[in-house]
Amino acid sequence: MADPLTDLEAALAQMAGTPVALERPADAAHGDYATNVALRLTGTQRRPPRDIAADLATAAESLPAVERAEVAGPGFVNLFLGDGWFGGALGSILGAGDSFGAGSPAKAERVQVEMVSANPTGPMTVASARNGAYGDSVARLLTFAGHEVEREYYYNDSGAQMDRFRASVDARRRGEEPPEDGYHGEYIHRLAAQDGDPVPRMLASIEGSLERFRVHFDSFAKQSELEARLPEFLPRLDTYEKDGALWARSSAYGDDDDWVLVRSAEQGGLPTYRAADVAYLADKLDRGFDRAIYVLGADHHGTRKWYAAVARMLGYDPERVEVLLYQLVHLTKGGQATKMAKRRGDVVFLDEFMDEIGVDAARWYLVSRGHDQTIEIDIDLAAESSRANPVYYVQYSYARIAGILRNAEVAVAGSGPVGELAREERDLVKRLAEFPAVAAEAAVRRAPHAIPTYAIRLADDFHRFYHEHKVLGSESESFRLGLVTATQAVVERCLGLIGVEAPERM
Repeated sequence: MADPLTDLEAALAQMAGTPVALERPADAAHGDYATNVALRLTGTQRRPPRDIAADLATAAESLPAVERAEVAGPGFVNLFLGDGWFGGALGSILGAGDSFGAGSPAKAERVQVEMVSANPTGPMTVASARNGAYGDSVARLLTFAGHEVEREYYYNDSGAQMDRFRASVDARRRGEEPPEDGYHGEYIHRLAAQDGDPVPRMLASIEGSLERFRVHFDSFAKQSELEARLPEFLPRLDTYEKDGALWARSSAYGDDDDWVLVRSAEQGGLPTYRAADVAYLADKLDRGFDRAIYVLGADHHGTRKWYAAVARMLGYDPERVEVLLYQLVHLTKGGQATKMAKRRGDVVFLDEFMDEIGVDAARWYLVSRGHDQTIEIDIDLAAESSRANPVYYVQYSYARIAGILRNAEVAVAGSGPVGELAREERDLVKRLAEFPAVAAEAAVRRAPHAIPTYAIRLADDFHRFYHEHKVLGSESESFRLGLVTATQAVVERCLGLIGVEAPERM
């Protein structure tokens, strides 16, 4: 029984003749789990839903896991499970070890997640760090789901932005102010004190910050190199000339507009970043990736249709291309908002952010909300070592269990309950049993924020259990050791999926 909840749903589905999804009632008096499948079947069976529910309840009581089943409301079936199911569920969780909750897809995909990709015009900012935390957590979830994942960083090493950056550094070297539209800040002074092109040095600094942030890249791609490959792909595109420029007829392939690929001679005759997009997309898919995922800021909302249009023009399946957009980050400290603008030098850099609250809190908070929602982070709260800080609260549950296991010494963890299980024990097993479905849905929806949400609920259930029940020296010591061992393993997995460490002591 690798996934105890799924196994129970499958047994009920066989009885009902249709898929069954179990949910936990808000009130434990209504059972351990409930299903509304009878309401869904009334249309096809043309019978009152309560009659269908009554038949299913009777059938469900024949299952070893089900102690009793009741019909409630307009046609819900409430299931009350026996202690044997909880012991079996815990045994399967312990037996699965590190693989508990991991996916095994019918077709594993080779996936590239391209993320961060900030131009190397300054140190990594907190805004770009959300890209990294989100994209890396998506990559971890996809790996856990059974896919092969590679991470890539794409950056512009030429063009107007990079010219302004180099000009800003050169101005400081001459003892002058950077251009009005250039870059400012102390980091420009530091770069000016060193000879040579500042771009490789800045990129190395960004990479170092991201490694500290636990975001590792398998490869890097340069815009300049991809632009040079544009002539390979132009014959495969639907293009036309207008006003001396070369345009892609992308509106005929699902985009809202047509876009310039090569500027007119009067505008310099150079490729646009859209042209580099064409070469980059073809390069990704030609490298054998089944799926190319782009993680981009919300200001790139028009890019989703553009990439799909390019895929169609080049003859690729647009379903192989996926664009994930994330919203802004707002920081507050002492009740005051912190503004961020890289060119002015008024910005919060990732390294400063990690210095202030730590890597674990930085990773946690930057994925704690859905990527389509703006995040507001209270720096003061994020730096606290208290139960009010959710990352500390979850890590503390892991550390507390580590202490129990150290004190247990040679005691053996088991899964067989002794006597009637307490509500807190049952609740904790049920929460653990939810993990495979939570992880799978988070991967499918590209929604890593579901993991910290689940981890907080798991920590809540553990802390309630811990305060109500003695583990070591109790009559149920073996079962409870098994219960906390399984809890520790799932907490550790949750933290690992979002790049947060699980400390043995706090």
